[in-house]
Amino acid sequence: TRLAQTFPPEKLAELLPAHHQWRPFPTIDERQKWHVRVPAAILDAHMQLGEKNLNAEWPDLPATLMLEFTRTGNRSNFQERSFTRRAMLAHLVLAEVLEGEGRFLDDIANGIWAICEETYWGVPAHLNMQAEGYGLPDVSEPIVDLFAAETGALLAWTDYLLNAHLDNVSPLLRKRIAQELDRRIITPILVRDDFWWMGLADDFVNNWNPWINSNYLTIVLLQEPDPQRRAAAVHKALLTLDRFVQSYPADGGCDEGPTYWGRAAASLFDCLELLYNASDGVIDVFADPLVRNMARFITHTHIDGNYFINFADAAPRSQPDPSLVYRYGKAIKDPHMMAFAAYLAQRQNYGDGALPGNFGYLPRLLPALMTFVELKAQKPAAPHQRDLWLPDIQVMAARSRAGSIDGFYLAAKGGHNDESHNHNDIGSFIVYQDGLPLLIDVGVGTYTKQTFSPDRYKIWTMQSGFHNLPTINGVMQMQGRRYAARDVHYRVDDETAELTLDIAGAYPDSAMVQSWKRCIRLHRGQEIELTERYVLNEWRQPVVVNLMTSRVATEIKPGILRLDTEPLANDARSTASAELHFPADRFFWRAELIMLDDPALQQSWGDRVYRLIFESKDKNRQGDFTFRLR
Repeated sequence: TRLAQTFPPEKLAELLPAHHQWRPFPTIDERQKWHVRVPAAILDAHMQLGEKNLNAEWPDLPATLMLEFTRTGNRSNFQERSFTRRAMLAHLVLAEVLEGEGRFLDDIANGIWAICEETYWGVPAHLNMQAEGYGLPDVSEPIVDLFAAETGALLAWTDYLLNAHLDNVSPLLRKRIAQELDRRIITPILVRDDFWWMGLADDFVNNWNPWINSNYLTIVLLQEPDPQRRAAAVHKALLTLDRFVQSYPADGGCDEGPTYWGRAAASLFDCLELLYNASDGVIDVFADPLVRNMARFITHTHIDGNYFINFADAAPRSQPDPSLVYRYGKAIKDPHMMAFAAYLAQRQNYGDGALPGNFGYLPRLLPALMTFVELKAQKPAAPHQRDLWLPDIQVMAARSRAGSIDGFYLAAKGGHNDESHNHNDIGSFIVYQDGLPLLIDVGVGTYTKQTFSPDRYKIWTMQSGFHNLPTINGVMQMQGRRYAARDVHYRVDDETAELTLDIAGAYPDSAMVQSWKRCIRLHRGQEIELTERYVLNEWRQPVVVNLMTSRVATEIKPGILRLDTEPLANDARSTASAELHFPADRFFWRAELIMLDDPALQQSWGDRVYRLIFESKDKNRQGDFTFRLR
């Protein structure tokens, strides 16, 4: 579907209601509707969040805090204070909407004013978008990053929900909001075509595109008074969204991993939901096969509980927003996805207290509150699908049988080493046993300046040597589009599922490798088999196979390692163990302990992971060998 072509500006001008006529959610003047639609316990929890922020100090954002990013590489300190400001405002606004007595208005005015007084609504890590580059923001060049857009949408919803009640503090508050939204967001996006995330100057786009557009559409639909300008602005969003959709593989696979589904496919859904709502159902592309495949990626990649396939920068544990999964599933009429949303809600104790939010809060919190009761009425069920093959991003997964976590679960990937949020991981795989990690992808640490810099691949978690991959003649995989899997084949039947591929192309010439054919196979209900066949142009160093695990390895006899989980509280499965069989006549082995001090990695794995290193004893230029997990 080409949105911009189907809905030109003149058609949009006819379709879209005037900005003051669009009523997507009840305002403060209709607050009774909130009390009818949303359970009292949830509303009480949100009232408490508002009360907690009464008379609160607004965190300051001095220049030196912003400069930390260029001085030390730290991006978290500034972001924490900036995001706290926005959360405080959202909590106060919602409390005032629910109570309607003016008790929160002065604090809301302080929050609006503090945010409007900020030179830049984004974060220091994104200042490379301005001509002056990193450092302090240039007030003469407003740039639109993720968080400038999120902030704009928060202020647009604040104005919409409280409307003339803000005038009780000062009529200049709403005027200021309108001026700042136009100056910082509406006009820059309307007049510029060179923000990289638009995809108009270059082909590269990622989750930034729909994420920013979802907020931009919100701001324009709620705030732009001129009908022609409004139609032109919405059309600009459609033009750039088309670039995002066209860049997406037909299988709906997100090469950034399931953690990013919430800001890639799900942000596209935010856009499509806004357009559907504002056009009274005329702009409806939910039957489009790609839009449907993008939705289902989150169910396809679910392993069990909060574990998901986690290639690239994805974390192994993820908490998808149950409301997003439910509403997207409902829009594409997928009962499995709606049931999965209820499963997620149950696991996350969703609705026991305030509904969670992040960044700008209100854009996703408002629809979540209004659809909470119907989500909770769904019968929960995990997808637990037996097989998965995404041919475009070359990701496969398989379990012994559909609907069960018993036994082994395998996921493996081909692809290339220039994916968005890329790790050098062509041919890598993960294995779970009874729903718990066995062989792992460590994931990514806390983002710093280095993460998205030319030094990205100096970070160990990005390197192939710390994935389940060989190091060949002492050489690891290389980043870049030309480093790709060759001769990729997926095969599946009731007994087995397998991925075979030649990963030699992922290594630079210095690896001296002619071919490295890897076959990763699940024998359902029995074992996982890894077979390697290789031909080297020259032998320089021993062949090394690296396997990452969160388990303790013990040699029980030559060629057999027992991999034991360290007991987890309240989880009977956590005493599981598996056996790794390898040719002891061909390989020395050792376990390398890697202590984790990064908070993001600790959240996934605790304080340690292990790298099992298998080093060949021979100097053969060609050979084959098999490892088995039982």
